[in-house]
Amino acid sequence: MDHRVQFDFEIDFSNGGGIQGQGFRLDIDGSDIADEELAAYIVRDLRLLMVGEVRILEKAIIEEPHKRRSPVLVDLSHAVDDGMVTYKGLPAPVICDFLSHEASREVYAPGTEFQIGKIELCSNTGTYVDSPFHRYRDGADLAALPLELLADLDAVVVDAGDGRAVGPDAFDGVEVRGRAVLVRTGWDRHWRTDAYFEDHPFLTGAAAERLLDAGALFVGIDSLNIDDTDDGARPVHTALLGAGVPICEHMTNLAALPAEGFRFSAVPVKVRGMGTFPVRAYAAL
Repeated sequence: MDHRVQFDFEIDFSNGGGIQGQGFRLDIDGSDIADEELAAYIVRDLRLLMVGEVRILEKAIIEEPHKRRSPVLVDLSHAVDDGMVTYKGLPAPVICDFLSHEASREVYAPGTEFQIGKIELCSNTGTYVDSPFHRYRDGADLAALPLELLADLDAVVVDAGDGRAVGPDAFDGVEVRGRAVLVRTGWDRHWRTDAYFEDHPFLTGAAAERLLDAGALFVGIDSLNIDDTDDGARPVHTALLGAGVPICEHMTNLAALPAEGFRFSAVPVKVRGMGTFPVRAYAAL
């Protein structure tokens, strides 16, 4: 039998005010849950911000089937294919066998086959995450990025509008503090075509500063580059990565996401001395 916890709670907000709940129920793993873990669970589950003290009252464990369905997972990444071009001027990946199924027959027992692949890969391939080291030689590399900035983030989607330059006004009225901010331009419709490389949408430097001032933790875009590639100063990379905010470029399928109410993850391989690497980005609805 599954277990659920029933409890009352009182939550104070650091900027004043608070909320209460009676007879609240949550699915739990196992037969018990500590008050501290339960407090963190409910804050995360209700997507609360600026939380002060949380008090758990009248807690009781109930044997009862879980009510929630498994989350719906939405893939936000492009597949990486042999020879594909992500960004003109950068080398395409070379994907081949190091050991093929056929050749492995001479290595393993009769009837047993394995494939071991080999890939020659530019770090800026497919859908990838930039760490501060990508822009700053003394910044955190991929291995130093904390998982708290890459996985299970509360997230919000912001529509870019019709123009190329996405300015700070695009984020008016959007709560981005403590969240991943995914900018939906629709440019992924041009992926693997010549149009993808010309006149792509991008954020302005002022938009980046707005996101930093508002407390965004992660910023992604479904376009060729988060910066205007005609501007060699790269103001958005400079501002966001300088503040330790990871960037994800070449995302896709953002049209399948609601404006908010989902979790986001995009975790690269833990490589030392490298600033960028492909990811399997996804949302959990």
